[in-house]
Amino acid sequence: MLRNTKNSKQLVSARSRGFTMLELVIVVSIIMIFMSIAVPMYNRSILRERESVLRSDLTHLNAAIMQYTLDKQKAPQSLDDLKTAGYFDQIPKDPMTGESNWEVEQDEVLVSMWQTDPGITGVHSASNAIGSDGTAYSSWGVPTTTPQ
Repeated sequence: MLRNTKNSKQLVSARSRGFTMLELVIVVSIIMIFMSIAVPMYNRSILRERESVLRSDLTHLNAAIMQYTLDKQKAPQSLDDLKTAGYFDQIPKDPMTGESNWEVEQDEVLVSMWQTDPGITGVHSASNAIGSDGTAYSSWGVPTTTPQ
């Protein structure tokens, strides 16, 4: 009985010292491997989300510009016209720049036969960065069709 007690005391005292250096290096190495996989995946998911928000905002802004033009029979002269007319409570921020600094497309072309004044025909991002699809964010959302 004395012998079992002595062995268990030695086992307890060996474990109370903590990790050995080899165990610590293995644990840290495994954590570093997981981090090297997780961080790039996280960054890509954040970028995809920002791009999704950009597409959505561009769709809504360009649709509101078109609807304003058809409703008022004149194109908005600024994005603040959309806010004043109640199409937006607040002009959304460009998710790529973090500011409400959208680039507006001004055109002298009338998009309907009832339109009296030309103005803004669309918006796009002010960012010069390249998207995950290989195109510049500033080329996204530029209207390509006009209503009949």
